[in-house]
Amino acid sequence: MDVTLILGVLLLIIIWLGLDFTLGRKKHLSIVGKNETAILHGTIEIFTHGKELFADYFQDLRNAKKHIHVLFYIVKDDAFSQEFLTILKERAFAGVEVRLLIDRIGSWKVTMETIKALRDTGIHFSYSNQIRLPFLFYSSQVRNHRKISIIDGEIGYLGGFNIGKEYIDEDPKVGQWRDYHLKLSGDSVNFLQGEFLLDWNEYANEDLLGNPAYFPVLPKGLMRHQFIATEACHLEDYFIRLIQEAEHSLFIGTPYFIPSKKLLEELLAALKRGVQITIVVPYTADHMLVQEASYSSLRKLLKTGADVFQYKKGFYHAKTIMIDDKFCDIGTANFDKRSLFLNKEINCYIYDGDFIAHLKEIIKKDINDSERLSLAKLTKPNRFRSVKERFARVFSHFL
Repeated sequence: MDVTLILGVLLLIIIWLGLDFTLGRKKHLSIVGKNETAILHGTIEIFTHGKELFADYFQDLRNAKKHIHVLFYIVKDDAFSQEFLTILKERAFAGVEVRLLIDRIGSWKVTMETIKALRDTGIHFSYSNQIRLPFLFYSSQVRNHRKISIIDGEIGYLGGFNIGKEYIDEDPKVGQWRDYHLKLSGDSVNFLQGEFLLDWNEYANEDLLGNPAYFPVLPKGLMRHQFIATEACHLEDYFIRLIQEAEHSLFIGTPYFIPSKKLLEELLAALKRGVQITIVVPYTADHMLVQEASYSSLRKLLKTGADVFQYKKGFYHAKTIMIDDKFCDIGTANFDKRSLFLNKEINCYIYDGDFIAHLKEIIKKDINDSERLSLAKLTKPNRFRSVKERFARVFSHFL
């Protein structure tokens, strides 16, 4: 084939991808809105180990009497995933209303045969964020990264764990999986229920928000918190606000540290005004180029006085920010551009002294299981790493 023709085709593809993404994002921004609750009151429990979380979660699913509403980014096609789906089928067969919403790209391993089996038992199933015309490339990049479950309208789950064997430490390539996931009860569960039904209406085209059966009157707990649901653009503003509120200390735990320019500037400004910043990231990456995409920002932060640790006891997937040991943010959002500007995410701000004290102990253990990252290591000449960093900068929006 003629080289000129090949180059011409490649140029057209690049132009199409750019236009598709730009116009798709413009439309998305025109319709998306913020969703932030007032202060709510409930009971919150944190899980950091998959086997403990899913033992509790699966028991709650088995005890469901009325309805189960589940949204996950990833559901795999392994023995653990089949156990999860079997529980849902058993509850549906017993007369419990079950609705399952999974991301079209994140859960690509779920087969059509599996979906048919789910529907045959009475489960209401839908994909979220399917690739759609006219913006095929843009819609392929916007993912529903939320991981929430609501059981009988009374119990809620939210956090970083998905459904697959790696999340219960059964993937030897990953080892132990370190993550944070919340179990909630109290009046805030109604908000999680509403967020699920908003997504369900968008993708399954079924409006159930007006059904009072899904929103029971719930008792108030003692733990003050609020939810932030974001997509497309608003998460950056919330993270900036958190950084600006820090007076003494700021902790960030994330599997992918790829901040926007504005976020990096705020972090550097916080360091210069005397805020102690500590960051924990994985020692070993689970995706190509994500570490290299973080290095330029980490160098600047290390030079300005931040402490950076790489978690070595397995894979670190926790997503949290703690401000001045006074309140924290735990949820589904990573500290990266995909969560900032593309994905649907949901985070929980927690204002409770006892919970913060417990979380500090968890973070202390994570730091003890980590290795300090030095500026000398990141500035040591490495041609291969430098090439990968250049590629990572180009594609950092999509990592």
